[in-house]
Amino acid sequence: MRASDAERERIAELLREAVAEGRLEMDEFEQRLETAYKARTHGELEPLVQDLPAPGTAVAPVGSSAPAPLRGSAANWPARIGGTATSKGGFALWGGFNRKGRWTVGRKFTAFAMWGGGEIDLREADFEDREVVIRCFAIMGGLHVTAPPELNVDVRGIGIMGGFGEGPSEEGETVPEAPRVTITGLALMGGVGVERKRTKAERRRLKEAEEAERAVRERRRLDGGDGGAGGGGRKELG
Repeated sequence: MRASDAERERIAELLREAVAEGRLEMDEFEQRLETAYKARTHGELEPLVQDLPAPGTAVAPVGSSAPAPLRGSAANWPARIGGTATSKGGFALWGGFNRKGRWTVGRKFTAFAMWGGGEIDLREADFEDREVVIRCFAIMGGLHVTAPPELNVDVRGIGIMGGFGEGPSEEGETVPEAPRVTITGLALMGGVGVERKRTKAERRRLKEAEEAERAVRERRRLDGGDGGAGGGGRKELG
């Protein structure tokens, strides 16, 4: 069966996802991407992603109507929910604390900072429960929460002579299977900030993938071939 432009783009999206997760080296990504854009049939597309699982699920068939996984998501969310909490709180008084890297967030996590600061990084964290509440109290101090763009986050805190809210966030859409995190509390003459962004390693891999994809497109343009892919009208990454 002949492949459509949409199916070629879906395979390209899966390949970008694999680069973001570190499953593919850049040279292999370029080779597979170029093959995908030249492909005319499902039989040519399918081998390109057979060894690349989508986050949390198996790869859907090429002809499936299911959307491609979100670009930049390195999360296998079902595997990251459950288990024993490694931390249920953080405290900073004239100092600081941080929770980042691989750790398990308690279903109720309480953070307090007075004349100090704390960092709560959820990008590589596991979660004790699918519903998590993070309570942040900053009194003349600061707390900063960093979440991946795909995590469901609800910010409900109050700022009094201070700030409690979300800052600029990277592009991304929440996914239903991700945990739901409610961030609540109080900032009194202090601040609680919530930011959505990817890890440095993930951003670097996505940038390299974007550059590699541009190179592949340019080679295709100079070669004067579109492989039956609709004449170069594809969307650019990002």
